Amino acid sequence: MRLVLTALLAFAAGVLLMTLVGVHSPSHVAPAANVASGASTANNPAAPAASSSGSDSDDSGDSNDSWPNQGPSPEQVLYAQSAMLHTALSQLGPRVPGKTNLYLVTFAGDGGEDVFRNEAEYAAQLFTRRFGPTAHALVLENNPTTLQKHPLADWSNLENTLDGLATVMNQDQDVLVLYMTSHGDEDHNLLVDMDPLPLDQIGAPDLASILKKHPFKWKVVVVNACYSGGFISDLHGPGTLILTAARSDRSSFGCGSDSDITYFGKAWLVDAMNRTDDFVDAFQYAKADIEGWEKQDKLTPSEPQINIGEGIVQQLAMWRKDIKPGAAVPFVPPPASASSAPTAAQ
Repeated sequence: MRLVLTALLAFAAGVLLMTLVGVHSPSHVAPAANVASGASTANNPAAPAASSSGSDSDDSGDSNDSWPNQGPSPEQVLYAQSAMLHTALSQLGPRVPGKTNLYLVTFAGDGGEDVFRNEAEYAAQLFTRRFGPTAHALVLENNPTTLQKHPLADWSNLENTLDGLATVMNQDQDVLVLYMTSHGDEDHNLLVDMDPLPLDQIGAPDLASILKKHPFKWKVVVVNACYSGGFISDLHGPGTLILTAARSDRSSFGCGSDSDITYFGKAWLVDAMNRTDDFVDAFQYAKADIEGWEKQDKLTPSEPQINIGEGIVQQLAMWRKDIKPGAAVPFVPPPASASSAPTAAQ
């Protein structure tokens, strides 16, 4: 009898142990992807939806894949921004007096793909080399290879850059050119990402608010992203030319690790702006090229958009009359980083 009772007690203990183990065993479901990582797939080509003022994200996964193994820490990078931006502003060429000067700011928002870095750096090279001393350029970009070379492309640096330019530009004469390139979402937000840094996203109302805080009478705003036509309603106004890579409800194409430059970047920057110094003519050339490429690749047309505010065409003509465009500037992308992820559309 004692033997039977012992056996029953052992059996009951075993059942209880199995129940406890089953209740507390770890789940094998993979953690949700970090929405701020900027990764895209063929089934979801556009950037993940994000609040225009930045949104919380799941930090349970590894969000540091794009951060370089050798180099400064995230905290060191953030600490260095003020000095880096001051240096970048101080390295702008002197304003040419008595002439309309053009000040280009390029903003490569997504640090997960080299294609945006490539465009930002090429635009700066193109304008300063081809259009001479009245063209000035400053690069803001997120990329693991340039954390110690260029200031970050983030909300604060963009505002501080515009603050700095406002002190050197002739507000009645000079033209600000802002070239934004990144992923865009259907809610018209631009992805601003350099994991694991906590960077705020920039939506259409945010960009409009940033620009309204600064006294730039003449502006060209280029938004190269999916759904970028959705920025026009917030940005349009007198003295402003707006170019976008797509209409408000369409994707644009050409980003991903298998591409060095986007469709719009190649068509407008590399091809058209090496052909003409007229921004509006260059847009028309680029639009025609993009339509042909999309038809050839059987893609839904992106339909790039243009909005021309009162007076800006005439002011750009004033700039052009004082320049003699140089030779075409070849597009030579820098060496690839290890962070890019394949995708079909922006």
